[in-house]
Amino acid sequence: MTQQLLLDILPGTLPTLDGFIAGANQAAIDAVRDLKPGRALYLWGGPGSGRSHLLRAQAHAQSGHYLDARTPAHWLQALATDEDRPLTLVAVDDVGDLNAAAQAALFALFNRWRAAASTKDAFALLTAGDRAPLTMPLREDLRTRLGWDLVYRIEQLSDEDRTQALRDRAGQRGLKLPDDVLHWILIHHDRDMGRLTALIDSLDQYSLARHRPVTLPLLKELLMAGPSGATPPDRPAAE
Repeated sequence: MTQQLLLDILPGTLPTLDGFIAGANQAAIDAVRDLKPGRALYLWGGPGSGRSHLLRAQAHAQSGHYLDARTPAHWLQALATDEDRPLTLVAVDDVGDLNAAAQAALFALFNRWRAAASTKDAFALLTAGDRAPLTMPLREDLRTRLGWDLVYRIEQLSDEDRTQALRDRAGQRGLKLPDDVLHWILIHHDRDMGRLTALIDSLDQYSLARHRPVTLPLLKELLMAGPSGATPPDRPAAE
C-alpha cells in the first residue's frame, strides 16, 4: 500500500485558500490572500506543509501563472522577458530544485517584477521552497532576491489540528468517521492536508457507491483497489 497508489486514486481537486487549514499559519495565509501587484512573498516549509496548495490556490484566484521545478525553463523565461504579456501574479514553487536555466529565468523575472512594481504593469510574485531564503541551494544573487519583500514560514499542523480538520471535512459531507479509521489515517498517511482532505472525499464517494458504511476494512479496500477498482464519483457500482 504505497503513497503513489493513494495519489493515483484520489480525485483532482482545485485548491482554495478557504480550504487550507490554518493552524499556526493564519498570518501567512492572510499575506497570501492580500498579496497585491508590486509585492513579493516567499513561503518556506517542509514537505506536506501546504506550500504548493497556497501557491496553486492564489495563482488560480488571481488568474495568474503557476510553475515549479518540472516546468520547462523557457516558459519561465518567457514570462520574465515578454513585456508585452501582461501579468497579474506569477507563482514559482520548489525553487530549490530549479536547474541553472530556470534559476537564471527566475532572476530575470525578479528584475522585471522590481522594475514594474510602481507602474501600471505591476504584478505579484509568489515563490516557495523548503528552507529559508539565504540557505537555499541557489545562485547567490537569486537567494537574496527571495528575501526582497515578505517572507513567511509555513508550520506543520499539530495532530490536534489535523484531527479536527478531518472531522470537520467529514462533517461537511455528512460522513460519520469512526475513531479507528481516523486514527489509522493519521498514523499511516503523510501530513499533507490536501491529500488528507481528498482521501476523506474519496472515502465518502466509495462508501456511497458501495452502499456500505465507512469502516477500516472499507478504507483499506479503497486504497488497494487502485485506479482500475475505484468507482468514479457519483456513479454507483453494480452490486
